[in-house]
Amino acid sequence: MSATTSTLRTGRLGHVGLNVTDLERSLAFYGGVLGFQVLHEGKEDGRRYALLGRDGRLTIALWQQADGAYAPALAGLHHLALEAATMDDVRAAEAELKRHGVDFAYEGVVPHGEGAPSGGIFFHDPDGTRLEIYAPTGAEDAAAPHATAPTCGFF
Repeated sequence: MSATTSTLRTGRLGHVGLNVTDLERSLAFYGGVLGFQVLHEGKEDGRRYALLGRDGRLTIALWQQADGAYAPALAGLHHLALEAATMDDVRAAEAELKRHGVDFAYEGVVPHGEGAPSGGIFFHDPDGTRLEIYAPTGAEDAAAPHATAPTCGFF
């Protein structure tokens, strides 16, 4: 099926669901570090989950049903990118994440490609899921770690 012949019409991305190994640890990260609000939490034994968002809008659903860490070699989610308004916001997020000891894929802000105006920071959640905080402009003068491939594609 070709995407150009489809009559299906959808809007923007609604939310992303992530499998996690430890809901409390993930809530501390996504809520305490990244600042998402808990909109609803299910605490039933064997069916634990949390719905997180901002301003009442669901953004991320955490499902405690993973047996192991994120596996980049398997099909599925590649990474989750969060957009910031400015590069100053990205740098502030980087400083905050460093204070929390978060694992980074690259040092500092990097562009999405050599000379690209967009770029950001690339890091991992407690289960190893790849995350990005980026801004649409402001990375033009930064060096890309991979000159011929998008930075966000191979971390």
